[in-house]
Amino acid sequence: VQLVESGGGLVQAGDSLRLSCAASGRTISRDSMGWFRQGPGKDREFVAALFRSGSNTYYADSVKGRFTISRDNAKNTVYLQMNSLTPEDTAVYYCAASSRAILSTLTSPNTYHYWGQGTLVTVSS
Repeated sequence: VQLVESGGGLVQAGDSLRLSCAASGRTISRDSMGWFRQGPGKDREFVAALFRSGSNTYYADSVKGRFTISRDNAKNTVYLQMNSLTPEDTAVYYCAASSRAILSTLTSPNTYHYWGQGTLVTVSS
């Protein structure tokens, strides 16, 4: 599976962005899909995930209520809608896929086998 993120950019605090993660090579409709981010000088951290082919979504506390993860199986694409952005959201955002994730490890980067190259989101104050 190849994953390509897009939609990053420079925005002001309070603005919104929608990131896309387009998959190729095979369908990802049954994969667990995750979004992670890595800010300057920080470790990669979990942002949001969809568990397998269901509609259950999971979010980091820091983005809960502001970010929404979704998928469009017809387009083989996963999205991350980000609202009310703050400078603390500045990071490179990565999408990831796993066909073998279990619920208890969904927030761990080690769970995911396929990663995109990342897209930079910069939020100015």
